[in-house]
Amino acid sequence: MALRHEPTARQLRLAAELRRLRDEAGLTARDAAALLGVSPPQISQIEAGLTGVSEKRLRRLAANYACSDGGLVDALVDMAADRTRGWWEEYRGVLPAAYCDLAELDHHATFRHDVAVLHVPGLFQTEEYARALFAYMNPEFPETEVQLRVDHRMKRKVVVEGPTPMPYETVIHEAALRISVAGRAATRAQLARILDMSEAGHVTVRVIPFALDDFAGAGSTMVYLGGAVPRLDTVVRDAPHGTAFVDSAAQLEHFRMLFRRVKAASLPPEQSRDLIHELAKEL
Repeated sequence: MALRHEPTARQLRLAAELRRLRDEAGLTARDAAALLGVSPPQISQIEAGLTGVSEKRLRRLAANYACSDGGLVDALVDMAADRTRGWWEEYRGVLPAAYCDLAELDHHATFRHDVAVLHVPGLFQTEEYARALFAYMNPEFPETEVQLRVDHRMKRKVVVEGPTPMPYETVIHEAALRISVAGRAATRAQLARILDMSEAGHVTVRVIPFALDDFAGAGSTMVYLGGAVPRLDTVVRDAPHGTAFVDSAAQLEHFRMLFRRVKAASLPPEQSRDLIHELAKEL
């Protein structure tokens, strides 16, 4: 089997979980290789996401690692067997890998929770809003490069607008709703878009108002994606060096707690819609 040159975030996650299971069992890569009858470098390649692993070998490893979580093992098998080539693959090698990785994670997610402080969540953005953002953040880009990013963002919305949408809950700070990214008319259209989506049964929108006292969660921006089992959840955060995919157990629990706190500080959905209506009237 040829080695992968650039494993996807999903492939790397499978590799990381297999490595964690081995570490939890107190075994070395050499021990794991002996269990499968392969060479230690082959185990290293599997645990680096450079090559795949068959269902038979994965289940054999899990059994020898004394993993009793059948749901986790089944989920890992599904990841290993997945050959999905979704719409995002047409952008691989054209846009940064993180764009395709996030679209793939969205596709497989069981739910998504967002916290947005300064910008409207990507899954809600209109074309005009998204274009203004990409053009401002990348002033050196020609229009064709900006358009590629806009097209990709618009296609990502299939996970909340398509025939089988996932449960989606977002908390948006009033600042993100008030900042005029692309002018008054575009802002009005963007608010209308959020209101339309908030009426969907699988979507919950909450707003943190400026009037809230003692809110120190301005750094809470995140995308939280639910996995097939909680251990396979993923947090996506934008960082100065690029997009970061967070998946350690301790960090996931931290961000679950953070989302609960931000959600508790926000207005209920009905009051949130009322506030968005009022903001739209001001424009």
